[in-house]
Amino acid sequence: MGLETKPLSGLHAKSSYDPADFEVPTGREEEWRFTPLSRLKGLHDGTAAVSGNVLVTVDAAPEATVETAGRGDARIGTAYVPEDRVSAQAYASFEKATVVTFPREAVASKPTVITFTGSGEGAAYGHTVVVLEPMAEAVVVLEHTGSAVYADNVEFVVGDGATLKVVSLQDWADDAVHVSHHHAQLGKDATFRSFVVTLGGDLVRLAPSVSYTAPGGDADLTGLYFVDAGQHIEHRLLVDHSQPNCKSNVVYKGALQGEDAHAVWIGDVIIRVEAEGTDTYELNRNLLLTDGARADSVPNLEILTGEVAGAGHASASGRLDDEHIFYLQARGIPFDEARRLVIRGFFGQLLEKIELPELRERVVAKVEAELER
Repeated sequence: MGLETKPLSGLHAKSSYDPADFEVPTGREEEWRFTPLSRLKGLHDGTAAVSGNVLVTVDAAPEATVETAGRGDARIGTAYVPEDRVSAQAYASFEKATVVTFPREAVASKPTVITFTGSGEGAAYGHTVVVLEPMAEAVVVLEHTGSAVYADNVEFVVGDGATLKVVSLQDWADDAVHVSHHHAQLGKDATFRSFVVTLGGDLVRLAPSVSYTAPGGDADLTGLYFVDAGQHIEHRLLVDHSQPNCKSNVVYKGALQGEDAHAVWIGDVIIRVEAEGTDTYELNRNLLLTDGARADSVPNLEILTGEVAGAGHASASGRLDDEHIFYLQARGIPFDEARRLVIRGFFGQLLEKIELPELRERVVAKVEAELER
């Protein structure tokens, strides 16, 4: 039997908080066919031993309120309902959630940094909720480090007229496994800016998604990833346009080097019948630096209305441009330095979108360190 194919709206139609409502993945399903299930260490089939620990710490802006909440809290699970078995398992298994709230019209005076630090091989589960009440403005950094087998869900609730900027850094140890879903729910005229940087880990599968509850929402999703030998880095995006006159823009770029370095990028955009006036675009680029590296890139666009302001997508994977390297070498620049300059240029425009100078410098240094390897 071949893989079952469905329209995007059908593929993303199922959702539940209960992992039993999802069949155990076999790898033949469209949403799991690129993921090496044997490396998930039981996160996908319920066999993972919950003996690990991921410590969550928050360095919050003074305007924010930080709480630890039980699963009965009304703010948990309202913006996002899990759409796959691992996400549902994470929802069913977390003990306490971290809830960060920015009150109405508050303008955060500094970034709020939420750090996730793994310290063990056993599995752990988590849940985070970030709420911006109407007209609030905030910057939130999610930083992941250490060794862990970790599945979690993150909900961003962006109220009417609010602006949330998020940077998520996946800088795990080499043996870490991380499966995560980040969902942003945008109110009327809300703005959401996301920058994902994925560098570390043995297997990282991150699924950012966006939904709209009223007209005028504007989402910008940017991603940068660097994949080394043996690593599996997977980003699966969904933007679900169900309201009129909303915008979305997606740009993800990755570089790969080494034997069996594997990057997967799936970009799903749905423009529903009622979403007239939608303006959306998505782009993925992959730079293959060595033989033995593989990039799978699948942009998908489903348009169910004829009244759109703009809709498009593009995807390409290729090697370093020999002409660029030759041009720089002809001007006396050694090969290794010329290679670094070309790769830095490939990522350059993306890095400029990180508005926090210290964080931008850290990411640049980490990319440079990857190139040195």
